Amino acid sequence: MPSSAEVSDAPCPPPTRVVRLFSRLNIGGPSLHVILLTAGLRERGYETRLVVGREAPSEGNFLDLARARGIDYVQLAGLGREIRPLADVVTLWQVYRMLRGWRPAIVHTHTAKAGVLGRLAARLAGVPIVVHTYHGHVLRHYFGPLRTTLFRRLEAFLNRVTDVAVTVSAALRADLIAMGVCPPEKIRVVPLGLELARFTAARPRGEVREACGARPGEAVVGIVGRLVPIKDVGSFLEAAARVRETRPGTRFAVVGDGERRAALEAQASALGLAGAVTFLGWRKDLEAVYAGLDVVVNSSLNEGTPVALIEAMAAGRPVVATAVGGTPDLLGGGARGRLVPAADAGALAAAILETLERPEEAAGRARAGRDYVLAHHSAERLLSDIDSLYRELLRPSSVPA
Repeated sequence: MPSSAEVSDAPCPPPTRVVRLFSRLNIGGPSLHVILLTAGLRERGYETRLVVGREAPSEGNFLDLARARGIDYVQLAGLGREIRPLADVVTLWQVYRMLRGWRPAIVHTHTAKAGVLGRLAARLAGVPIVVHTYHGHVLRHYFGPLRTTLFRRLEAFLNRVTDVAVTVSAALRADLIAMGVCPPEKIRVVPLGLELARFTAARPRGEVREACGARPGEAVVGIVGRLVPIKDVGSFLEAAARVRETRPGTRFAVVGDGERRAALEAQASALGLAGAVTFLGWRKDLEAVYAGLDVVVNSSLNEGTPVALIEAMAAGRPVVATAVGGTPDLLGGGARGRLVPAADAGALAAAILETLERPEEAAGRARAGRDYVLAHHSAERLLSDIDSLYRELLRPSSVPA
């Protein structure tokens, strides 16, 4: 069960104490990453306290998964993604008191808001080691020029008091360096790791296809993720309308939820797709979802490394994605999936059609994609990488690992 917002001052056993701060355990790849690290590092000598904010009702959450993994988490409402200056000062004080009471050797923050408050509180509390992971960033395409400049300067300041900044891809590392947000010597690339075995087994394909109204021989193209502006699901819908002009029987599945759902449903109707696009909401049986899709699409304007694509590739699905963030690295520059420019519905539609109409070539890319993600994005590899990083940082600080 989750603990109270006040962390006990009782002494802890010898394992190295880590406080991990994360904005919210909403349904999405970063939440899976954080849960995996928190639970998986126990066997390697770390006692981790997870501190999270609260998600919006439309986002769904993985709190049940955290409890199932035996994770004792603390929820602070003010740690969520919204910027509220007065409430944020209160939250900063709450996190500071927690850190002073529990005295961890390492504070590891994830995502923007938790990264700001967590790193400041850690340094004020005298925590020896501070690490921050960029799963992506909000420094492009999220805000107007003035706020973007302000946030870049804030990140640059925070990275002066951060021991190591972790990125989930080499492309994300290069982007942070190019923006002047973090010096190269402070950045480590630690690719995402996931529990992928559940996606590799052969499964019946019918459930999702039936939900989408697909008849035998009709293709189903899907997108999986949060329905928020940065995911640009609108371009996916525009591409769907173009695909239907050539292949009228093609069906489309939108798996996920979020603030843009109502607007996207209205857009689908306006495009004449009301009977061709099915909004499935959040699904936790993603193994069945991927099994039923002929193509998996990612249309984001910005990404770190998209977890939905890693899962789809592990399931052996052909993928089409925008060439943003760490996606080109994941897809091997196009060898493991088709890449298109962001915000280009025409190019997205053409790539979907090519994937559907050249199934042997698509299957070859899918096989290469499965082999790659199983070799490079396993949970065990992630845990080993983070364990090695922690031990390296702990050596000069004289904190027992």
